[in-house]
Amino acid sequence: MQPASEPPTTSTTESARIVVVGGGVAGLIVARDLARAGFAVTVVEASQRTGGQLASTRVAGIEVDAGAEAFATRGGAVEALAVELGLAADIVRPLDSPAWLVGRGGRSRPLPAASVLGIPADPRAPDVVRVIGRPAAWRARFDAVLPLRHPDSYRTVGDLVRRRMGAGVARRLVAPVVRGVYSTTPDALPLEIASPGMRDALRAAGSLGAAVGRLRAASAAGSQVAGLRGGVHRLAASLADDALAHGARIVLGARVARADATGVWLDSGERVEGGVVFAAADIAAPATRTRTIIVAIAVVDAPELDGAPRGTGALVEAGAEGITARAFTHSSAKWTWLADELPPGRHAVRLSYDGMPDDPENTVHTDLRAITGARIDRLVGLDMRTWTRTLESLPVSNGLDAVGEAASVTGLASIVAGARETAREIAERNSTDVTAARSGGAEG
Repeated sequence: MQPASEPPTTSTTESARIVVVGGGVAGLIVARDLARAGFAVTVVEASQRTGGQLASTRVAGIEVDAGAEAFATRGGAVEALAVELGLAADIVRPLDSPAWLVGRGGRSRPLPAASVLGIPADPRAPDVVRVIGRPAAWRARFDAVLPLRHPDSYRTVGDLVRRRMGAGVARRLVAPVVRGVYSTTPDALPLEIASPGMRDALRAAGSLGAAVGRLRAASAAGSQVAGLRGGVHRLAASLADDALAHGARIVLGARVARADATGVWLDSGERVEGGVVFAAADIAAPATRTRTIIVAIAVVDAPELDGAPRGTGALVEAGAEGITARAFTHSSAKWTWLADELPPGRHAVRLSYDGMPDDPENTVHTDLRAITGARIDRLVGLDMRTWTRTLESLPVSNGLDAVGEAASVTGLASIVAGARETAREIAERNSTDVTAARSGGAEG
């Protein structure tokens, strides 16, 4: 157990002490916001670093994101936090280029522009017909005339799409998107998780295509994702630095054995007192649904990729011949700052897999050639990462707070917004005690 800073010396009441279990981005947000509000905060993190799934790695001499490399701009929570942390000048937008779909039989087509989760707003659109074919497009048009009387009857994305637009749209458009983004099938993906606003849009619009149109119209103009120059992992590092600067204590290599509403016991036997906030999944309550992702981060010499033949990336249909990966990101085409780090003809790419390949180097090389159609001259560097995300947990006990995946919240935009709201609620509940602590009128 290695403390990253000395504990704060301010005298506080018990309720003005906070113990954050987990030093991922959600835990760091709570720690940073509460430390700035005057709380005595201790973060206990089981690993030897903070940041969780916001991590970096060096591949072929360049530092890149090993976990998330972008964040959703919806709600503005992540961008606002980055601005507070002094990173405003480093917020960047990706190349405006459509994702591609790589299907069976070697078919490669751009993902239709007017879509949500691959579901088209208009199945008659030429870019939709090119992917699914005319018979499937004709079947999908029934959605516009079939009455939609029971929007609550659709439980999964697959059920909704098949019943409204048919199997062609479900298999050729939606399934590759869901597989690439959520590592699952449309029939296993609950509608509320995939698109929280879809059910209300269905009620208002009366058809699936019209609902997709409403959702797209309600989205803010511009790119739906953004990143940071140098990598999104910088957000976590800045949070940790700011928390420490405001008196927080971060303890690494500290595993929590048990907890109650007044503190935690570590495996070492040490007791850390304070109101507990769980920011680590499967500690406060068992995880009921998880997702494991294998990510290959590679740097390759491939001048034929200079033209970005698959734009910023591609999603792969299950069963596509000769391809093991389910998704591909052309990182150095997507992010200008990353391209500037590389010499001509050299590219940074990412591929995601459902399981660890037996021969990672050969598999990555083969998949890149099959997905992009470009010759890959040399694999310069490769880093394989396994990430396990908790999608759903049992509720934590009454009297305890949970954020991030411990609260069954995924996606950086939702995690940031939820963690900041929890920090505000804790500050409001304990405002009297914090004021007393600041003035020295209470004893801890």
